Amino acid sequence: MNLMTVFFLQAPAAGPAGGGSLMWIMLIAMFVIMYFFMIRPQNKKQKEIANFRKSLQVNQKVITAGGIHGVIKEINDNDVVLEIASNVKIRIDKNSIFAAAADANSSQASK
Repeated sequence: MNLMTVFFLQAPAAGPAGGGSLMWIMLIAMFVIMYFFMIRPQNKKQKEIANFRKSLQVNQKVITAGGIHGVIKEINDNDVVLEIASNVKIRIDKNSIFAAAADANSSQASK
């Protein structure tokens, strides 16, 4: 071994004092920011959608995920029968209903 190799192996790593604690503080701060701006609002929106699906009623106007407007004619455990035109009924999954048609129309009119 030459003298330079021995010197580098024994020399301590140079770095700012307290750099590790600053890194942890920044990491925790990033997680808190992500929680309040991304995770929490998404969870809140999912709860609102779940409550809306639980409160579905017959003869309520709704819009599906595919953009189909219809009136609920029958509600089962996992699916809903929608009437999309006179005497035209379709059976769709309950999870594909996202909005009440009256709510969607009023929000578009206000824009």
